[in-house]
Parts: sequence; C-alpha cells; structure tokens
Amino acid sequence: MFVGTYTPKLDDKGRLFLPAKFREQLEDGLMVTRGQERCLTVYSHAEFALLTERLREASLTNKNTRDYVRMLTSGAFSEVPDKQGRITIAPLLRSYASLQKDVVVIGSMNRVEIWDPTSWETYLAEQEQRFADLSEEIFPGI
Repeated sequence: MFVGTYTPKLDDKGRLFLPAKFREQLEDGLMVTRGQERCLTVYSHAEFALLTERLREASLTNKNTRDYVRMLTSGAFSEVPDKQGRITIAPLLRSYASLQKDVVVIGSMNRVEIWDPTSWETYLAEQEQRFADLSEEIFPGI
C-alpha cells in the first residue's frame, strides 16, 4: 500500500527519485500514465495489468469506455527504476501535469500520484471541507 506525501525534485533530464518507501514495491517495474485532475498516476506492472484487464471486460461500444482507455493507454510509459530509485518522466507527461523541478508525490493506496505543487495545494484547499463531509457518507457512524 502506498501512503504519505513527499516532495522530491525532477532533475534536468526529467528523472524523479521515487520516495524510498515506495521503491521496493516498484523495483520490478511500473507504468506512469495520465491521472485525473492533471496529475500523473504510477502503478506497479501487476496493478496496471489488473486495471487493464477490467477495462478489457468493459463494453467498447460505450464512448466513455473508449475515451477512458485512450487517455489511459496513449499516455502510458513503462519504466524500471535505476539503482538509485530514479524513473524518467516522459516529456508528454511532464507537460500534461505541468511538472517543472518541484513535484509532490503522494501515496494513494494502490497507486502513486505525481503532482505539480501548486495544483496539489489548490486541490487540497478545494477538497478539505468535502473530505470532512464525505466521512459520514463513506463511513457512517465513525
């Protein structure tokens, strides 16, 4: 499981040091692709295979399914971290997520997300009250 928030930097070649706590789970390889809200999503190869298997079961006659599959797979890049735990973020994806030098990397249970810091702070500010309100809806009685 991926949890926590980290603030590594991209180097001049677009490489990112994965947080040390994530490296073991991703050392055999990963997929980086577009995520929602203009972030990037990182899946282990196994988790990405589960996701794409579920998508194969969805009806491709449904336009929403086709659109989702296209966005997910056309921006997907397979990476294997180097010995220092770095992966290269493709220029297409850096542009999509507006990534420069500073980034925010968050654990999001079965995946990792990579955000532009300003976008992440804006998202957090917008979601804070909603998070509090959703608690009762998602976990009644807690």
